[in-house]
Amino acid sequence: MKALVLADIGKIVLEDRDFDEVLGDNDVQIKIHSVGICGSDVHYYQHGRIGPFVVEAPMVLGHEASGIVIATGKNVTHVKVDDRVCMEPGIPNVNSAQTRAGIYNLDPEVRFWATPPVHGCLRETVIHPAAFTFKLPDNVSFAEGAMVEPLAIGMHAATKAGIKPGDIALVIGAGPIGVVTALAALAGGCSDVIICDLFDEKLAVANDYEGLHAVNIKTGDLAAKVNVLTSGNGADIVFECSGAKPAIAAVAQHAAPGATAVLVGMPVDVAPMDIVAAQAKEITFKTIFRYANMYPRTLRLLSSGKLHVQPLISQTYKFADGVTAFERAAAGYPSDIKIMLEME
Repeated sequence: MKALVLADIGKIVLEDRDFDEVLGDNDVQIKIHSVGICGSDVHYYQHGRIGPFVVEAPMVLGHEASGIVIATGKNVTHVKVDDRVCMEPGIPNVNSAQTRAGIYNLDPEVRFWATPPVHGCLRETVIHPAAFTFKLPDNVSFAEGAMVEPLAIGMHAATKAGIKPGDIALVIGAGPIGVVTALAALAGGCSDVIICDLFDEKLAVANDYEGLHAVNIKTGDLAAKVNVLTSGNGADIVFECSGAKPAIAAVAQHAAPGATAVLVGMPVDVAPMDIVAAQAKEITFKTIFRYANMYPRTLRLLSSGKLHVQPLISQTYKFADGVTAFERAAAGYPSDIKIMLEME
C-alpha cells in the first residue's frame, strides 16, 4: 500500500510498502481518512530522534488519525464495518502493572504509532485493537476525529490539574498543545484562561475563543492581565506548554499561593526551575505524559459543542502532497496551528 515514510533525516517519501499485520479476533481494519501532523512527527523529520527514541530504519509517520472500519475480528461488537472512527495510537501491554492500575500510558512496553521502531498511520489502511478504536458521533467530522489525539493531551492536563468551577488558568505557549489545553481547561470548568506566546499569529487564533485571553509576552503586559482577571491573586492553575527553559524556570511567577502547575511541554534537555519561588507559594507540581482514558470524554465534548477545534486546522493537504505538507510543517509558520492530511 502507499505510505508516507521518513527515509532519512530531512527526507520523506511516498512509496509502496508491505506491512506484516494480520487481523486478530479483537482487532479492526481501518481505511485511513484524516491524519494530523504532530510536532513529534516534525521533530523526527528534522532531527531523527526525540530523547531516547531514535529512528534507525525507515519509519511511517503519523499518529493523529480517523478513518472508516473495513473489517472486524470475530469478537468485536462495539464498532462495525462502515463505522467512522478515531484511534488511540498507544497500545500497552494489558498485563503490565501500569495497565492494571489504569495508567496504561506509563507502561514501559507501550507501542505508540510513529515512535521508533513502530510504524505510524500515514498509510492507506491499518489494523488496530478494537479496544482503542472509538466510533465518531454523527456530528463529528473526520478532521475533528483526528484532532481527538492532541485534544486528549489537553484533557489529560486539565484532569490532572483538578480544576474547580470558576478557576482562572494561565497557559504558557500557544502552539497546538497549548491551545487545546486552554480549550480543555475551559470545558473543565475554568471561567477564564489566559494564554501567552511570542507570536501574534498564534495568539490571534486563541483570541477568537470566548473565555480565552491572549497576551504577547514580548509586546503585552502578562502580569497586568493576570492581576486584572484574578484581582491580584494570581492564576489558580498554570499549564506550561511551551517546553521553553525560561518559561519553566519562571513557572511560579504568575501563580496564586497554593496554585497547581502542570508541566505539559517537554524541554529539549534539562531545564532549571526557581524552587524557592515555588516553595514560597506552596505550588503543587504535576506532570503528564500523553494521556489515558481520555478519548470517550473528548468525543462527548466535541459532540456536545463544548469543544470547537475546526478553527485550529490551518491547512489541509491531500495524501499525495504529503511531502509538501511536511515541508510546510517544518517551516514553522507562526500562523499554522494544525496541518491535516486527507487520504482521499
